[in-house]
Amino acid sequence: MRLPPAILLDLDDTILDDSSNIDRCWRAACAANAAELGNLDESVLLETIRNTSRWYWSDPDRHREGRLQLDAARRQVVLLALKELGIVNPKLASSIGDAYGHHREAGMEPLPDAIDTVRWLKTSGCVLGLLTNGAGPAQRKKIERFGLAEFFDTILVEGEVGFGKPDLRIYQLALSRLHMTPQDAWMVGDNLEWDVAAPQKLGVVGIWVDRSARGLPPATTVRPDRIIRVLADLRSRC
Repeated sequence: MRLPPAILLDLDDTILDDSSNIDRCWRAACAANAAELGNLDESVLLETIRNTSRWYWSDPDRHREGRLQLDAARRQVVLLALKELGIVNPKLASSIGDAYGHHREAGMEPLPDAIDTVRWLKTSGCVLGLLTNGAGPAQRKKIERFGLAEFFDTILVEGEVGFGKPDLRIYQLALSRLHMTPQDAWMVGDNLEWDVAAPQKLGVVGIWVDRSARGLPPATTVRPDRIIRVLADLRSRC
């Protein structure tokens, strides 16, 4: 597949490693508040937080609200987990949730060769758009921290424009700002629904980043136009 005139890129878990340190960060947050846990086993709390987090983020509407107010969502997850264990302590929930957020932010790094690949795409002549869900300040902080703005011809953040993936308007807005048609563009990202299925409805090529190399989930009906392991695969196979 030859490079197209335009490429739309996801940010988290496509360019930046946003999720591989989740468990470590929860462990660190719980350990930092161990004195307040009393006789509660940290491992029990961790497992309850994991289960509560999966439930919380599984609902699309709750997911959208939560990612736009991430600090509050994390505190809520811990509060619900503690309540399940018979502990009603909003202050402790906030302390654990905020510590987790601090560790997540501090530990975030670019994925291997991802930024170099973005630079290569830019120098290869592609116009680039960055499409990311989440609150404006949080996502802009990441973009600034890793010096990404210089590579992109347009950057659309859900919290700034009022809608995000998989709302078709976000891809249409990006293409409009880049002066491109859907047939001119690829969308590349790790979320099958947001980065593949939705843009495919418009005629955009959907490329899925399968970081775990597990292949498509058995129950999915989404069929990416191409599957890659890491962003750098775009360089070696084009």
